[in-house]
Amino acid sequence: MWKFKTPGIPDEEFERAEKVPITKEEVRVIQLSKARLKPGQIVYDIGCGSGSISIEAALQIESSGKVLAVDYDKNAIELTKKNIAKFDLSNISVIYGNAKEKIQELEKADTIFIGGTGGDTREIVELSQNKLRSGGRIVIGIILIETLYSVLQVLEKLEFESVDITQVTISKSRKTSTGTMMLARNPVTIISATRI
Repeated sequence: MWKFKTPGIPDEEFERAEKVPITKEEVRVIQLSKARLKPGQIVYDIGCGSGSISIEAALQIESSGKVLAVDYDKNAIELTKKNIAKFDLSNISVIYGNAKEKIQELEKADTIFIGGTGGDTREIVELSQNKLRSGGRIVIGIILIETLYSVLQVLEKLEFESVDITQVTISKSRKTSTGTMMLARNPVTIISATRI
């Protein structure tokens, strides 16, 4: 389906559902670049939503790697499964349940993406430290300022290194009857760090 090595699958290529979030194309590309993925890695996608990060990560780590996509919303799980089928990928396992419980059952990871967590981001970051291999990367997409503050505190306490904070504000074009206008999307802050 996606015949390119370059990340950035257009949002419209994914199956979508009204109340299931998607990490938008441009933000997704930046998150993937911060993860520094390579073939053969084990990747978690916590709060997988539509599965867009899972799909793109699975393509980057190739068939020798594995993505573990976790979500507590049954609609998100079903949508992720539809997108896996659409992109004909076999290296993604979809896990339904609360990430704070499920993460403890998973094998060690090279990279952990954390997205929509229903307000449990700080606790999930804390749990991730013991599941992330030394030198592994964590990439967290954040919308709320309060979440940003609490995640930075926990990363400092857990002694992650190379902490990077990038805020992304994207505008996309839309045709109108008189021309083209730019519509701004909500800003997203991306925190990435390396486990010592």
